[in-house]
Amino acid sequence: MLFQIFDAFKPRLHDSNSKVNQVALEAMHKMIPLLKDNLSPVINMLIPAIVDNNLNSKNPGIYAAASNVIQALCQHLDTSLLLQPFCTKAQFLSGKAKQDLTEKLA
Repeated sequence: MLFQIFDAFKPRLHDSNSKVNQVALEAMHKMIPLLKDNLSPVINMLIPAIVDNNLNSKNPGIYAAASNVIQALCQHLDTSLLLQPFCTKAQFLSGKAKQDLTEKLA
């Protein structure tokens, strides 16, 4: 069930319409404290959708929302669940996104 929900939700996290994208990130930020470690089955699918484009966005609202989601993941999930997906993404990112994710890893 969780996979079906997030399969449908994931495209909104990198929607070409910036308002849809930002609202999806803000909704994800609200869901994380409620779902916590129950997100573990879908975390490898969510991290790329959250990080790709959003952490390097020139739109300050999208960047802030993506940063808030990453912060919420770090606060509410077992950090061992985040280590591998964060490392994988950090290898291939550039700019501010690479810096932000590397700081979270440290």
